[in-house]
Amino acid sequence: MHLFGAIKSEILGILKQLQAEGQLPEGLSFDAVDVMPPREAGHGDMSTNAAMVLAAKASKKPKELAESLAQHIAKISNVTKVEVAGPGFINIHFAPDFWHQVIPTILSEGNSYGNSTIGGHRKIDVEYVSANPTGPMHVGHGRAAVVGDALAMLLLKAGFNVTKEYYVNDAGGQVNVLAESAYLRYREASGENIGEIPEGLYPGDYLVPVGEALRQQYGDKLMSKPQEEWLPVVRDFAIECMLALIKDDLAQLKITHDIFSSERALTKEGKIEKALAVLEEKGLIYVGVLEPPKGKAPEDWEPRPQTLFRSTQFGDDCDRAIKKSDGSWTYFAPDIAYHFDKFQRGHNMMVDVLGADHGGYAKRIQAAVKALTDGKASLEIRLCQMVKFLRGGEPVKMSKRKGTFMTVREVVDEVGNGVFRFIMLTRKNDAMLDFDFAKVMEQSKDNPVFYVQYAHARCKSVLRMARDEAGLSRAFSESPTAEQLALLTQPGELDLIRLMASFPRMVESAALAYEPHRIAFYLQDLAAALHGLWNQGNSEITLRFIQKDAIDLTSARLALVRACSVVIASGLLVLGVEPKDEMR
Repeated sequence: MHLFGAIKSEILGILKQLQAEGQLPEGLSFDAVDVMPPREAGHGDMSTNAAMVLAAKASKKPKELAESLAQHIAKISNVTKVEVAGPGFINIHFAPDFWHQVIPTILSEGNSYGNSTIGGHRKIDVEYVSANPTGPMHVGHGRAAVVGDALAMLLLKAGFNVTKEYYVNDAGGQVNVLAESAYLRYREASGENIGEIPEGLYPGDYLVPVGEALRQQYGDKLMSKPQEEWLPVVRDFAIECMLALIKDDLAQLKITHDIFSSERALTKEGKIEKALAVLEEKGLIYVGVLEPPKGKAPEDWEPRPQTLFRSTQFGDDCDRAIKKSDGSWTYFAPDIAYHFDKFQRGHNMMVDVLGADHGGYAKRIQAAVKALTDGKASLEIRLCQMVKFLRGGEPVKMSKRKGTFMTVREVVDEVGNGVFRFIMLTRKNDAMLDFDFAKVMEQSKDNPVFYVQYAHARCKSVLRMARDEAGLSRAFSESPTAEQLALLTQPGELDLIRLMASFPRMVESAALAYEPHRIAFYLQDLAAALHGLWNQGNSEITLRFIQKDAIDLTSARLALVRACSVVIASGLLVLGVEPKDEMR
């Protein structure tokens, strides 16, 4: 339990007491009650919406209920003032001693500071990347890879039981094209002059090693075989090679998955038919002709009878085809089976992190999940907008060596995985993002990853300076006393402590909203507070962290600096970014 959570518990206790006394109705839900930092610092240390969210159901006016609650909140230990603001918000002020207690908590918990049990160890499946196994990861996959991985780490910190999953699209026409492309490179490795890569095949030279490996394993055996014989052999071989390449690319971003699920395996095991049989038993499958859609027609629309799913009954814009008129499955059918398979594996909570081009996909698959599970499972979909790669403001040319795209590996090799990951989280996932190679490597406050890393390195530098300073050994107490911490009275010091105290709440709110970028935003605010405190010390010597003639004050300030470094490191680890002790 941390400070914001502790005060929320106190307020919930007051509400339950009022309920027991008959001042609030029985059965009133307190789920929407929250305690948060006020929007403006001058309005207090914490704010609660209790009166605002309960007044209507309690048949009271918000301000009237707020004033009643304020009288009880004023009796909480360390509360110095309670104010009712606007239509019914309650702003709470605390004595400095209340905030000082967070420093020993942070120092004792270390990187586990901010860990929460709000997830209740509930199982949740986070699927991300899921790039077609037809080549190395291009930069378009990079953002979704980072967002998904950071979200998984965030949910773990919030107490969920997380499965990180990759869905391998290895049953579509694209893997047959891959096989044909790899076979061409096999012929090349066998000494044949293949000339220009034909239109429609994958031209990148990443398939050259695949062709050579095929040659090494099979020799001339595949050269004389008809296509129907060599195609499945080459397809399986090429898919395995591409998955190894993708996993290696992911490793460069420090990303690993718990499960790689295969579309082909779903098909072979008859799981598509089983999932659709469940829908058919519910009367949700029929044969009909869809009305022509307004605007651009989706690729699965046909002006003829098709097998359709009644997705409009579950919030979709129109019913969706699951089988084409020629009897083949649409792309939607295996996706239905795949999500049903997740549910059968025990995941009532699912998150798909997808590229922006899947925007039209969300409603149909959410409808299918609702229908298949009778609403017992939830599916959240997070769409990641495109990233524009620039160099000094100019668009970056694509890699000729890789075919028609720039790879994640090329970018990570240049800027490092930490920079890549952090920058991908400096915008909300559904907002466009500019990635300028010049700016992301710039050592300035305008570069968010440098700004945060420098704050951590600055903390470590202060601690090294103190360690080397004669006579300051006492200042390194692992447990600063309450008397020492009481010396932290400067506004900038208290602001930094308040911000650190809000980290556990930030973890919970970001996890419940499935928004890992909030942690990146928080770290930038924390870094700004630390840098601001440092700058004040440059202007006024008495505000410096190290005061040679005031050991107790120095001890308290060094504990503050140590705590700040711990919170920054804890936040960076959620994002998958290694904190730096020095900046070179």
